Amino acid sequence: MTNNASDSLSLPVAGVLAGTGAGPGPLAGRVAVITGASAGIGAATAHRFAAAGAAVALLGRRSGRLDDLAATLRKEYSAEALPLAVDVTDSVALTNAASTIRAALGRPDLVVANAGVMLGAPFDEADTAEWDQMIDVNLRGLLATGRAFVADLLDAAEAGRPADLVNLSSIAAEVIFVDYPVYGATKAAVSQLTRNLRVSLGPRGVRVRSVDPAFAVTELGDDMAHEATRAGLADMRTAITTITAEDVADAITYSVAVPARVNIAELTVVPTELG
Repeated sequence: MTNNASDSLSLPVAGVLAGTGAGPGPLAGRVAVITGASAGIGAATAHRFAAAGAAVALLGRRSGRLDDLAATLRKEYSAEALPLAVDVTDSVALTNAASTIRAALGRPDLVVANAGVMLGAPFDEADTAEWDQMIDVNLRGLLATGRAFVADLLDAAEAGRPADLVNLSSIAAEVIFVDYPVYGATKAAVSQLTRNLRVSLGPRGVRVRSVDPAFAVTELGDDMAHEATRAGLADMRTAITTITAEDVADAITYSVAVPARVNIAELTVVPTELG
């Protein structure tokens, strides 16, 4: 036996994930904010959200890429797309960006805190400046993102609309990867933070979830200084059939398009070969 409400949802979501753009889209009328939107999972998620009918604010450090992405979203989906060059480690810039988004698109009701860096190295050989960078971006930047938009999410929930805060964590939060101790620690912090926020914000109508990808083919890790660890990452990604940024974006889009009464609290997206 099937549930009619679930059936009615599955058709537009399937259309979006297939890229058909059929109907008004399950995210029509929503205002989304995506950090780290210039490439990888952030850019792929922007495509999926725009195809699903959302207005999208694109935050990242590379303004040229953001401008190109916004132009593509407008052309392909007739989407409202607002590119904003913002470093998530700058809380003042994030606060200013939030004001700009409200004025241009309306109050956000969907935030994807995707910006992150992965810099691996053996603990005794690592450049400690890379530790600081991961802590600043992966944890402090994510905290600042949530704080900048939490009032908007609570406002949406109070008005009876869906409200979502999606934090990008990693399978490294749960599984030990040799030579990635600090990266894993930052992602473990993200996962635990997300669980706590889910308890505090869920009763107020805001759905909070973590998304934990593994071995997605993106730019993540390309800029790590430790040559052997960087080469090892490339080897790991070629040893199995990996997932893509679009695969993760599909999962995120599905999770925010389900009925407001449902929260897919923790979403792990891994290659099939990992089991």
